[in-house]
Amino acid sequence: MFLTVRTLMYGFGDDPNPLNESVAVLDEIVTDFIVDMCHDAAKVATHARRNKIKVDDFKFALRRDQRKLGRVEELLVLSKEIADARKQFDDKPDAVTEDAK
Repeated sequence: MFLTVRTLMYGFGDDPNPLNESVAVLDEIVTDFIVDMCHDAAKVATHARRNKIKVDDFKFALRRDQRKLGRVEELLVLSKEIADARKQFDDKPDAVTEDAK
């Protein structure tokens, strides 16, 4: 994970070679956030009497942070668009196989 955090730090304007301590702190912060968010979503699912966590559980857990919730919704829309585009691409017959017939 350190390599990814280093890359993200550089991408957001940090030094190309940030201190290992800085990378470790940011990695811990990100990991804690993800774990806490998963626990919150699990609580929502448990309250709804479900054993599985759904995307809506994460959205509900983020309902008070409009910025993060908006980003989640934006990424979900983009994911659906990408899936639809891949489906259209996969459904088209291959030109090489059409010529062979």
